[in-house]
Amino acid sequence: MSTTDPKPCWRVALEAAVARVPHPPSRPFAEMMRHGTMSAGLYMPSRVDDQSPHDQDEVYFVMRGFGEFVRADERISFEPGDMIMVPAGMTHRFENFTDDLTVWVVFWGREGGEAGAAA
Repeated sequence: MSTTDPKPCWRVALEAAVARVPHPPSRPFAEMMRHGTMSAGLYMPSRVDDQSPHDQDEVYFVMRGFGEFVRADERISFEPGDMIMVPAGMTHRFENFTDDLTVWVVFWGREGGEAGAAA
């Protein structure tokens, strides 16, 4: 299911992905598929989300957990079923989240994000 797997992956079950995410102190993320500029994986932070801004645009799909999401100077509450978009380079993090936080994250596009692409 990573780029080193011999067979391409086009479907990933949530529970199978959960089993592949490393536990702290490792980074709580595992890539599950890749196609062109798109990379998708499962992110399950524990207690603190210490991620840095990314080079590509990204979307989170909240599968489990509740909390708050900070994006630049904005703060929102989130719950299962929510989708959250973050442009490339923007500071963001999950805060005050439950222990079961589980989110799909999809990165795509060129470095610097699509907003910077020529029209």
